[in-house]
Amino acid sequence: MQKINRKIKSQIEKALKRGKSILLLGSRQSGKTTLLTEFDFDLAITLARPVIRQQYERDVESFSQEIEALKNRLNKTPLIAVDEIQKVPELIDAAQDLIDRHIAQFVLTGSSARKLKQQHQLNWLPGRVVYFHLDPLTTEELPKQYLNIETMLIYGTLPGIVTDNDNADREQDLESYVVTYLEEEIRQEALVRKLSDFAKFLRLAAAESGNIANFNNIASDIGIAQTTIAAYYQILEDCLIAERVEPFLKEGHTRRRLVKSCKYLFFDLGVRRIAANEGNKLPTKIMGQLFEQFVGLELLRLARSNSKRITLNFWRDFDGREADWVLTCDGVCIPIEVKWTDKPTVKDARHLKVFLSDYNAKQGYVVCCCNKPRQLDEQITAIPWQDIGRLLMIND
Repeated sequence: MQKINRKIKSQIEKALKRGKSILLLGSRQSGKTTLLTEFDFDLAITLARPVIRQQYERDVESFSQEIEALKNRLNKTPLIAVDEIQKVPELIDAAQDLIDRHIAQFVLTGSSARKLKQQHQLNWLPGRVVYFHLDPLTTEELPKQYLNIETMLIYGTLPGIVTDNDNADREQDLESYVVTYLEEEIRQEALVRKLSDFAKFLRLAAAESGNIANFNNIASDIGIAQTTIAAYYQILEDCLIAERVEPFLKEGHTRRRLVKSCKYLFFDLGVRRIAANEGNKLPTKIMGQLFEQFVGLELLRLARSNSKRITLNFWRDFDGREADWVLTCDGVCIPIEVKWTDKPTVKDARHLKVFLSDYNAKQGYVVCCCNKPRQLDEQITAIPWQDIGRLLMIND
């Protein structure tokens, strides 16, 4: 398997050199454990192994005792990796104490924030630990031979899926991901009483990914309360399976009635497709919808890895005018339309023109499948999806 360099590695190295510890969260199979192998740890603890997990569940104090003994033996501050920390969240308290006393430096990884948040006695190590989020692969991380847009829309960009060139194997691995992780571990973690309801919710939430969230419709389809649907979505967020995107509601010159509900995006399009029980032969309309989600996910990931404070929203009014995505950086708003076409026209940007006028913004973009950037008019530029990263550098 070809080694893929993750952009986040250099950021983690820089934080470690500053003497910080690391909390690295990311969905299952996003590459956390592989990334850990690229660092030189004095001790690596994997709580995914039942024997090790049970040891520390029975005796949390042994965790601190072992690391204190290691420091004395090495006569230096050891660097410790703890993989899947959410499986024994009480160890966060022990790690905090060891950090406070300059006994050890940590890289803690986890695939869920839910159990950590449920431990009310835990604080999130303010000032001591730098938080990072490891996403599936971005287009900037993917080797060129894997940059096939149709493949990414259908199979997603989890590292193990991307680097497997057999589509039948990809399909099997994605199905295993949904069955063994989403349908089992998340339900167990959430203590869902009626598993059939959660399974129905998971399928509908995947199918509705990228649409305006409508808790009432989903609740009606399943036959459960809206509050339960809201709780289920929170589970997906906490387990890093869904990304919530809020609407753009900035004050402007507009008097339009704006949609105020949020959107949810499944973190990976391959997982989304399997969870929605869709095949891998998708019509053009669906591919266009997935392309819009792909661009949104890419922008979220690039924004997260950027040193500037960048937010991503969407904009829609009740008359159907919309900007698929709105990037905001240093007060500058950039509306973005996504079109599954290689021949964009200014007609594709008609709603962007409305946004630009209402908010006195300067430039809008159409992200599409064209080969090179095209100037559609004075304020609208069409760019290839491969150039999404340039949108985050507009103000540089």
